Amino acid sequence: MTVSTEESVTSAPAANVWDELTWRNLISASTDETALKQMLGAGPVTYYIGFDPTAPSLHIGHLVQILTMRRLQQAGHRPLALVGGATGLIGDPRPTAERVLNSPEVVAGWVDKLRAQIEPFLDFTGPNAATMVNNLDWTSGMSAIEFLRDMGKHFRVGKMLSKDAVSARLNSDAGISYTEFSYQILQSMDYLELNRRHGCTLQLGGSDQWGNLTAGIDLIHRVRPEQSVHAMSTPLITKADGSKFGKSEGGAIWLDPTMTSPYAFFQFWVNAEDAKIVDYLKVFTFRTAEEIAELAESAATRPQAREAQRALAREMTTLVHGELAATRVEEASKALFGGGDLSGLDEGTLGDALAELPKAQLPRGEHSVIDLLVATGLSKSKSEARRTLSDGGGYVNNAKVTGGEAATVSTSDLLHDRWILVRRGRRQLAAVELVGE
Repeated sequence: MTVSTEESVTSAPAANVWDELTWRNLISASTDETALKQMLGAGPVTYYIGFDPTAPSLHIGHLVQILTMRRLQQAGHRPLALVGGATGLIGDPRPTAERVLNSPEVVAGWVDKLRAQIEPFLDFTGPNAATMVNNLDWTSGMSAIEFLRDMGKHFRVGKMLSKDAVSARLNSDAGISYTEFSYQILQSMDYLELNRRHGCTLQLGGSDQWGNLTAGIDLIHRVRPEQSVHAMSTPLITKADGSKFGKSEGGAIWLDPTMTSPYAFFQFWVNAEDAKIVDYLKVFTFRTAEEIAELAESAATRPQAREAQRALAREMTTLVHGELAATRVEEASKALFGGGDLSGLDEGTLGDALAELPKAQLPRGEHSVIDLLVATGLSKSKSEARRTLSDGGGYVNNAKVTGGEAATVSTSDLLHDRWILVRRGRRQLAAVELVGE
């Protein structure tokens, strides 16, 4: 993953960051709004966001936190990015069922992967340099007795039971183990320890983490009552129908290019709903209000052009995968629909693009275009395929089929000696892979 950090130090005054976050709809809840706004405007604030390694990659839902962390650093504040080598061994309770516990070796490997994904978004130089931290550093040496005596005594079970996920689990057949029930104490310890070690006075997280965020504040108030600390949460990003944002038919949209290809990543943003595109531009991009207003106007008056979606896709793919990858997948996206040269695409990018299409495998050799249309499902029958060709609606590798129902393809037509792109009309695409000797 490649991220440019050239703009990481900007001329935006720290006093403006609260207004900026508010305009971008990035504040769901906070402790004392007046005091927090004043604190952010008064000078550098050390803040932290935690990420648990419960998978080998972060997904685009995590980008809300990562980019918020970046915005605050650009405004002059000091970020602590915590990857939870300890909390990742436990897992935050889900409302539905117990998590599968991963081995320490697996979690340690995931810690390294998540660090590598987060670090490019931050600047580790200068007066407000970022710091990466791991909560395993202050929990691995703690005994069970120390945990219960020094930390457990500050928590009231009644309040812990009121947390939404815990309450849901208690009222389900799955129940909840003491292991996951204790997660809230571990996350609260993180805030206390970062306050002690780094002077951290602000914790950020998603709105679903509000109970954990405030538990950390309560712990600091009990142990270090002289400290003034705050919490702020970002809203859950949703689709227009209220469903969870960040999923496709294949599952989560991951930041790791081996789990979600740059092409699939790009296409996810291109397919963003018109009704939500302005919200996504505010939350995920660094475009100005004027630039977003222009794209909003385009989305309202020329929705078929999808200029706003393409701007979003280009910026997000560049942020996460680098400018070269963004250029390649943008070219591939255009080429698939006849707007570019398919033969000029490198094999990896072409393969990623075709992987998103309906596919069929046929033995190497000569095949009729009619067979390709039927095999890929673009035509339901050979008679329907014949009508498509007679109407001039059949394309192979973006070239219109002119030979009628007698048209064929062979190995000489293959892209990278493997693929054939078949198109029916303007938008119906499929890929054929010729295999064998």
